This record gives sequence, structure tokens and C-alpha cells, in this order.
Amino acid sequence: MSGHGTPIPMIAHRSSGLSGTAEVPGDKSISHRSLILGAMAVGETVVTGLLEGQDVLDTAKAMQAFGAEVVRDADGTWHIHGVGVGGFAEPDQVIDCGNSGTGVRLIMGAMATSPITATFTGDASLNKRPMARVTDPLALFGTQAVGRSGGRLPMTIIGAAEPLPVRYTVPVPSAQVKSAVLLAGLNAPGQTVVIEQEATRDHTERMLEGFGATITTEVTDEGRVITLQGQPELQPQTIEVPRDPSSAAFPVCAALITEGSDILVPNIGLNPTRAGLFTTLREMGADLTYENERQEGGEPVADLRARFSPNLKGIEVPPERAASMIDEYPVLSAVAAYAEGQTVMRGVKELRVKESDRIEAMATGLRANGVEVEDGEDWWIVHGKGFGNVAGGATCASHLDHRIAMSFLVLGLASNAPVRVDDGGPIATSFPIFEGLMADLGADIRREG
Repeated sequence: MSGHGTPIPMIAHRSSGLSGTAEVPGDKSISHRSLILGAMAVGETVVTGLLEGQDVLDTAKAMQAFGAEVVRDADGTWHIHGVGVGGFAEPDQVIDCGNSGTGVRLIMGAMATSPITATFTGDASLNKRPMARVTDPLALFGTQAVGRSGGRLPMTIIGAAEPLPVRYTVPVPSAQVKSAVLLAGLNAPGQTVVIEQEATRDHTERMLEGFGATITTEVTDEGRVITLQGQPELQPQTIEVPRDPSSAAFPVCAALITEGSDILVPNIGLNPTRAGLFTTLREMGADLTYENERQEGGEPVADLRARFSPNLKGIEVPPERAASMIDEYPVLSAVAAYAEGQTVMRGVKELRVKESDRIEAMATGLRANGVEVEDGEDWWIVHGKGFGNVAGGATCASHLDHRIAMSFLVLGLASNAPVRVDDGGPIATSFPIFEGLMADLGADIRREG
């Protein structure tokens, strides 16, 4: 839907009393990795709770194109019959990854050390995003990449016939880059080492270990040193995907700013490399509690209870927390509009090269709705107006970005005048049930036209 279909204008009206249980979709990061690692294992991997948004469905199609058998049962259980590490076949067609930067970068890594060639493309948004951050380290293995100027899609990847093991320091925090290098290292001899100065989401490391790879992480003076032993035989797994904290962010944030609200969001993954938003909201004074805390499949999980919080305070978000909540800054900025005082966000330059320039997109839309915002290359500050004082009334551009669209719709649930987005279509890439789920909670969000 995003970038390919007719725009779907949407509007959010001021609402009250959100209540009920929000069953958000499965975690997108784990869903992508379940399909890719299942395709690289020998035997059948069974996955339940997979996020069936377009981004993940595009990854499933890509794994089929590389030779894996990927089948969905009527009850939503997925079966992946893998081809083994180094067993990918050369695809007959161009691999279209739609809107998914995670999908395309991880798949590039997974095929980069096999002697095959594949061409990747995406929608209008993805084809603007930089790929050199991944193709540069993949070149160290012997992989070649030929794309448009600026390292953009469409791009052809020529896998290394005789890959070399790599030792690579990630220049900026990026789970996508780290993961692409580790996936490439699976089919390289010896040890591939990735070093990161700041911890990023560690689903790839956890899942590689779960699939039987030999992988270690230690903290040294260099940073987090992740060492992977190449050329393992990955073992198929049975995976229950926890629910996505990035999707949970939207109903949680909506409840915090919508008068009289009390909602439960169950089974949310609280991996510490992903849960920075919830920590930040609680520091701002949000009535957000964790219930039934437990472990599922090696990942910490809890049910989130979110209640209306009219006395939120602006804070300075620690820059070192950015990697654990990078996708949640847009909706945090919507909540910050209803806090008292400044919410300061630094060390966030990666937001400039997401599906859109998320700092620019949110800053422009917030200003149009009466909220003062300052911004620089890697920082921005939202000057909160307090509950009841956000004017609203603007139409905001989504820029083919699902998180921008949802963030402005959340903003409109507590503003004095409705907030519109020009195109809610991209929401389907990550949260296809967003409209229905929010309506069931009592949110007045609807399509226009």
C-alpha cells in the first residue's frame, strides 16, 4: 500500500476514555529475522504470531525467491523449510522490499557471501534511502554492489564467491548494519567480528544463538565485541513472536494523553535494547506500569497498563538511550507536545535517514499544529504546551512513512481541533490493524473521502 496505491487521507478527532485491551501485532524485527534465519537453517522452522504487515510479507516473498519454501497455514502459523547456510539460489526476478529498510538490508547481508547475484528495489521512499552503510562493510567480505548514485536502490548485489571473514567497527549505532554483517558472516570461514560503541537491539545475536550458531558478546575498551563463528549448520526452531513494542507505542501514547483512558497492552517484548520509550515515558511522569513480567523465548515480556497522565513533564532524553527507541521518537514528540516544559532529544541523526527525515517531518507538522519545535542535524526540542493546549487543525504530510502518519493521528486524539494526515496508507506496512484496534479502544480516527 505505501507508495504504490492511492493516498488514504485520515483524520483524528479529540477523544476520551480509551479503554479495553490492545492486541498489537507481532514484533517486526523478530518477524523479519525469523523468516531469514528459518530460510538459512536446515529443516522446518515454525513461526506463530508473525507480523503480517507488508514489510514482513515482502521478506517472506524474498525468502521464497532465494529458494526457501515459505507456507502460511489458515490459522496464521508459518512454516519455513530452509536451504541451509550458503544454500540460497539465485532469484529469477528483482527482489521488491517495498517500504522496508530492515528487510532489504538484512537480506542483502544474508546473501552477500553466496556466489549469486540479486537485484533489489523498493517503493519511492525506500529507493531514496542510503544503502552504502550496509554495502560498504559487505564489500570487505568480497561482495560487490552496483546501484544508483548515492548508494541507492535499485541495486544489484554480487555475492562473494570466496568470502573473507571480517572485523568491522560500526561507525554509528545501527542494528541493521550490525545484523547485515553478522548474517553475511554466517557463510564466511573463520570468525566475523562486529564492534559497536553503543548497544543496539540485539535480536540478531539472541536468535543466531537460538538457531545454533556460536556467537559471543563481550564488553571491552573497544565497545561491545560480537564474535560469530562462520559456516555453522543452523538448526530449525519453533518461534512464538512476542508483540511489537514499536506498535505498542501508539495505543500506549494515545492513552497517556487522552482524558479518562485506561488500557492494557498484553505480551509486549521488553528487550532492554528496545524498551527505551517506556522508560522515558515513566520518567516524564506517565502512569505506565508493567504487569505479569516474564520471559518468553529468551526475551523479557510484560503486559503494559497505560492510564491518562495529565501532568507529564518534559525531560532531556539521555543520548545513549537513542538506539533503544530510535523508531519511537516521532510518537514521543507527539506526547511531548502535551507535557509541561521542554523535551530534549539528542544523538538522533539516524532519524534523518529513516523512511523519511523524521525530525523534519515531525517538526513541520507539530509547528503547523501550534507546537514550538527547535531542531538541528542530530537533535530536536519540543516545547510542550501542557494538556488541553495543543491547537491542532493542520493537515500533516506522512512522507510515505507509517510512523509519521500514526504519530500525527495520536496527536489529534487530544488536540483542540482535529489533525489530518495526507496519506495513512503506509500504516499497513507495519501495523495493518491500527485503525480497527484504535477504534475498538474508543479512538475517533477515521478515513476521509
